[in-house]
Amino acid sequence: MKQYKCHKISEGCAEAEAIVSGDHIMFYLMEPETGRVIENAHDLEGKTIAKKILIFPGGKGSSVVQADGLFQLNMHGNMPVAMIIQFPETVLVSSAIIMEIPMVDKVDPAFYQDVKDGDLVRVDATNGVVEIL
Repeated sequence: MKQYKCHKISEGCAEAEAIVSGDHIMFYLMEPETGRVIENAHDLEGKTIAKKILIFPGGKGSSVVQADGLFQLNMHGNMPVAMIIQFPETVLVSSAIIMEIPMVDKVDPAFYQDVKDGDLVRVDATNGVVEIL
């Protein structure tokens, strides 16, 4: 197990499989019914973020499509269980807080070198800790 310090954005704890994106994410370009990324040529195209720890640089697109995309995923029960973001922005932060999704940033840079798709990750935003189990 490896442990890394982080900064809490939205409190809570979650443990799940990691899905890592090198690309910024537009939540509007996901199927709400499955959580599958449908954006052409995206790093995660064809993969699902549902019930996973989503690790990504940040969001893209207007605030309206970001908030609506997250809302639609939430309505279908296909949100990530936690989000680790490198470049948080107001709409994603407020959406995570409102939808009670643990979100952290400022994770030790070594984490991004160590974590891989499919790793079991625990996010304890409340205590400022991320672990690769």
